Amino acid sequence: METRPLRSHEIINNPLMRPPNYQALDQPSHSAASANGVRQSDLDEDSLLDSPIERMEAANQANQSYVSFAGGSAGNTSGTFQVESDEQEFTGIGQYDDFHTIDWQRDVARDRMRHRHIIKKKQESVWDWIKSGHDAWSGWLCVFMVGVIGGAAAGMIDIGTSWMSDLRFGICPEEFWFNKEQCCWSSEETYSAGNNCSNWYSWPEVFGHSPDGAGAYIISYIFYVLWSLLFASLAASLVMMFAPYACGSGIPEIKTILSGFIIRGYLGKWTLLIKSLGMILAVSAGLSLGKEGPLVHVACCIGNILSYLFPKYGKNEAKKREILSAAAAVGVSVAFGAPIGGVLFSLEEASYYFPLKTLWRSFFAALVAAFVLRSINPFGNEHSVLFYVEYNKPWIFIELVPFILLGVIGGVIGMLFIKFNIKWCRFRKQSLLGQYPRLEVVIVTLITAFIAYPNPYTQMNTSNLIYLLFSQCGCGASNSDYLCDYQRNFTNVNSAIEIAAAGPGVLKAVWLLSLALIFKCVVTVFTFGIKVPCGLFIPSLAMGSIIGRLVGIGMEQLAFNYPDWAVFAGECSTGENCITPGLYAMVGAAAVLGGVTRMTVSLVVIMFELTGGVRYIVPLMTAVMASKWIGDAFGREGIYDAHIILNGYPFLEAKEEFSHTTLAHDVMKPGKNESFYIITQDSMTLDDVEQLLRETDHNGFPVVVSRQSQYLVGFVARRDLSIAINQAKKTTEGIVGESIVLFTASVPSPWMGPPPLRLRKILDLAPITITDQTPMETVVDMFRKLGLRQTLVTHNGRLLGIITKKDVLRHIKFLENEDPESVLFN
Repeated sequence: METRPLRSHEIINNPLMRPPNYQALDQPSHSAASANGVRQSDLDEDSLLDSPIERMEAANQANQSYVSFAGGSAGNTSGTFQVESDEQEFTGIGQYDDFHTIDWQRDVARDRMRHRHIIKKKQESVWDWIKSGHDAWSGWLCVFMVGVIGGAAAGMIDIGTSWMSDLRFGICPEEFWFNKEQCCWSSEETYSAGNNCSNWYSWPEVFGHSPDGAGAYIISYIFYVLWSLLFASLAASLVMMFAPYACGSGIPEIKTILSGFIIRGYLGKWTLLIKSLGMILAVSAGLSLGKEGPLVHVACCIGNILSYLFPKYGKNEAKKREILSAAAAVGVSVAFGAPIGGVLFSLEEASYYFPLKTLWRSFFAALVAAFVLRSINPFGNEHSVLFYVEYNKPWIFIELVPFILLGVIGGVIGMLFIKFNIKWCRFRKQSLLGQYPRLEVVIVTLITAFIAYPNPYTQMNTSNLIYLLFSQCGCGASNSDYLCDYQRNFTNVNSAIEIAAAGPGVLKAVWLLSLALIFKCVVTVFTFGIKVPCGLFIPSLAMGSIIGRLVGIGMEQLAFNYPDWAVFAGECSTGENCITPGLYAMVGAAAVLGGVTRMTVSLVVIMFELTGGVRYIVPLMTAVMASKWIGDAFGREGIYDAHIILNGYPFLEAKEEFSHTTLAHDVMKPGKNESFYIITQDSMTLDDVEQLLRETDHNGFPVVVSRQSQYLVGFVARRDLSIAINQAKKTTEGIVGESIVLFTASVPSPWMGPPPLRLRKILDLAPITITDQTPMETVVDMFRKLGLRQTLVTHNGRLLGIITKKDVLRHIKFLENEDPESVLFN
């Protein structure tokens, strides 16, 4: 196969045929050998797309990332690009370094070229036809495997969490690996939450004490606190020693990674293992956190690891993010037993780029994961969801008023939680507390366990509390609980539940739930962000369900005492209970979670999948919408976006509008009194270029015709330039410091002096360019929709400057009167 320099030039000079093969550099840089210099330390991107000729050759080996120096004839028999006999092969071009952004346009174009080559070759032999079929279904196979392994991992995590949580209260001596419910099943006794069976021993009973009395209470209290401290400190130690990235929720980082940012190790095997173990330990410690957010991180780790089995995804970062989007859907699917909600969560909240085929694959992966989880049956019932409830009564029109009120309360609580949690996390970063993460975990756990034990509603597992609050007396909740102490008689199990006055137990429950609400709100602020795996879904649902149950009890008693009011007439005058407090708990839970995360569509779907309450979609929608409006009125960022900003991730929010009137000239670098470092196409020596690399840290360099003309030729990435030079010096004879570095298609003849170093093949001949008068509104849209890493700015065809993604983020923060340097990552 021949290279065709002239044809390449024709392609580049024809704007209708110009391919989107642009790429930026890993790290910024400058040069003493160049005339002007731009602080491209903002070029926080890396890797460069091959020239059109190279891309056509690259089709011969889609799974290799090998590039060669510009050459004449080429043959490809080994998967690397061959060059003329006087040139060398080299590898490693086009990859990305840590904390840099991928080049969406380059990766998508490279995959397109690879696909066209496979289609063209499949008719040549049976083996090529098989490879074509494998390429076609490899995406489906990959997401299938993600669904299977994700569902199995979630099932094991659920089982482990259930056992270790019960370990704080007692043990099953005959089968110590059974949790309390399984232990009671093995004794063939009826199990009800809160009651012991003969096979289950509380810790006082293990030591020969009676389960009742002050001594037994003190022993139980001590073991509750000690087990909590042991689990939490072990989780923190595992995270700090083996996988620091395993702490926290993971969703802010997943959103950033899906937007194109590289965080090496965040989705690795050690992170997967420690996140799974740490999640079990942290939830079992009784901390005010959940495992649902971390399950998204776990599923994305599985997706990342499995993608390397398929080079189509493992070696193409843009394609890999299609698998990660499907994995995020798997995470929510197995966390809540909500496959459709998982797909919508990935679309609405997590993913940055979500093509239609990713939607189908996410749906398939979530389906497989839900099926696997249902097969494992970690909850020991006929449902694969945590809080399945069955309400008999439809809601009445007047209840829309308290539903909207719950939405308002949820929005306010969500706004306050975000504000105080971000303040505490910022204080943690800036104070000595951040230097002792294990001590912080121990202190938070000690305070949580010490305060939680006396209150039965904070002592129990948070998921059990939510289920209790969602349930209807006589249907799911234990009738012995304070919440069900009504002055009614159950004469027939199948008869309708009559409306009745609240007994003293209900009043006591209201008081205990109010204390539990205050406790949950305060302690969750300090818990979310400590160095253990911690999610926010379950604590938010718990806070909301407490508020909702309290409002529901109030409405129920209002309907009982004033059944003749016009708003209750008809529905509540028959003597049957027309108000379902559990429904209010469900609506309140959705409202607070919506206020904290600002999710809407996906949240409503998750809630009705989570509970089976399809007929209550309108109340859920009403509360969630009210919650979002109230929350957005005080600040548009949800908790995950707020943590992205706090950590300084280069995340360009696609939902926000840019409404300012600045121009590209106002944002580009170099600014006044700044240097703009460039490379000329045929007049710089190897010593000049190496000096440029040593003295600067920019991620890439524009290549121009000459310093005088400044006409743009292309863009070369720092990483690719360094690799090419190092490999050429090792393998090519005659390359010395005085060798001219050429980015031209041909070598002048006759050539005098040492042999030149020809690097046209690593040059991006079609970088995205704009003029200096382009509105920044257009520039921001280009960065969002095309996934740009940088764009070059020209004036009358001459190179004027450069705008990077970090420049855009800093400019937005400057216009919003925030600190532009809060974009930390370089």
